[in-house]
Amino acid sequence: MAEIWTIWDAELGYSTTSLLQAGGEQPDQRPSHDGAEPMWGISRVRPDGVPHMHIIPHSTFEWRCAEYGIDPDDMTTLLDIVLHEPWIPSPDDALARLNPVVAAQLEATHGLPTCWTPGVPDSERLAAHRARIDAVKQHRVQMLPENQRFRQGVLDYVGLQVTAPQDPLAPVKTGARLDPARVQARRLAVEWYRNNRAAPATPTYEVKPPATWMGRKPWTVAGG
Repeated sequence: MAEIWTIWDAELGYSTTSLLQAGGEQPDQRPSHDGAEPMWGISRVRPDGVPHMHIIPHSTFEWRCAEYGIDPDDMTTLLDIVLHEPWIPSPDDALARLNPVVAAQLEATHGLPTCWTPGVPDSERLAAHRARIDAVKQHRVQMLPENQRFRQGVLDYVGLQVTAPQDPLAPVKTGARLDPARVQARRLAVEWYRNNRAAPATPTYEVKPPATWMGRKPWTVAGG
């Protein structure tokens, strides 16, 4: 029987960054705009009442789209997958098989393709990953929203002038929009790694290593 974890809230945060290097107080330094990447904090409560915060980098959603061909606008599917992934066991963990619940998961998903399996369409990769998520829900953990009235009661009790949304994941579903260029760039990275697993891949416009621009030039590259 799977444990029921309840979802209470979702909040946007960001990764560390150096504002001094973003150009302002030290103009002599080269400007840097790295950091301050969006990160989502999902508040959850375990069956024993212990609260837990799941930190999800926004880029995780981009990677899952690239790996499994998920529609970038399908945030419901992306959240369902990402929230349950921590309980997918590794088939290479010999000790995991000592736990009968985990062993049942491994048995149910044995032989399924992964995002790195070459020659498999995205639809099959996604179906296989959904099967792994279903095994998590059946044997380990299910994430369910906490009752809105209960969540609102807690907010009122602590004196916060906030209205609890019907769906505690609403801030992510309504506030997250994935950049098509970032998703495509990650897809290029996945395709390059995936194609190189079977045999050395020849770079093309669609399949190429990082920091590589093949170009569509009518002239011959020097030395080529």
